[in-house]
Amino acid sequence: MMTTTTPSKSLAEEAAQVMRAITLIKLGARMQVLESEIPTISRERLIRLYREVKGASPPKGMLPFSEDWYLTWAPNIHTSMFANVYAFLEANSKGLDRVDLLTRAYSLYAEHFDMIGEPLQMDLTRAWTFIRFKDAGILRLAGCTRCRGKFVAHAQEPSHSMVCGICQPPSRAGKTKAAAKAALERDAALQAKAA
Repeated sequence: MMTTTTPSKSLAEEAAQVMRAITLIKLGARMQVLESEIPTISRERLIRLYREVKGASPPKGMLPFSEDWYLTWAPNIHTSMFANVYAFLEANSKGLDRVDLLTRAYSLYAEHFDMIGEPLQMDLTRAWTFIRFKDAGILRLAGCTRCRGKFVAHAQEPSHSMVCGICQPPSRAGKTKAAAKAALERDAALQAKAA
């Protein structure tokens, strides 16, 4: 009887990688994120797994590539919340790798904004891209001189007298058609209650 020895992965390791991929898919990861963060699973297998979890083929197209999105007012607030959670977990959680940090920080970010009824500005792919920009030295967390909180800024910006978008929102912040409609609905509900 002839036996061949082929290098094989442990079933437990393979199952752990599949579970990580499923977690990323459920949180909205795109194929490029999956391929980059879980290189031990083939592209074909990731696509099959994506179809099984989401019930549809993975979306196609380019990933976000500009750091400027993270610096506009509303996305900056959301990215800053995610970045602070990520930094806290990174500093206080031993044994978590980048994928675990990403999924936990993103889940906490999404849970917070869901709890207060605020729509999410940032999906998991943008969160992953932010981490890559931070690791590459393009973006960083800077301290606000008013509230002492930390917010996302360009890494090369001078640190003195920086103010976050919450302490100093732009003049048109929150003045969208959706915000105006919500204000009208709120006023109508208050008038109906008073009557």
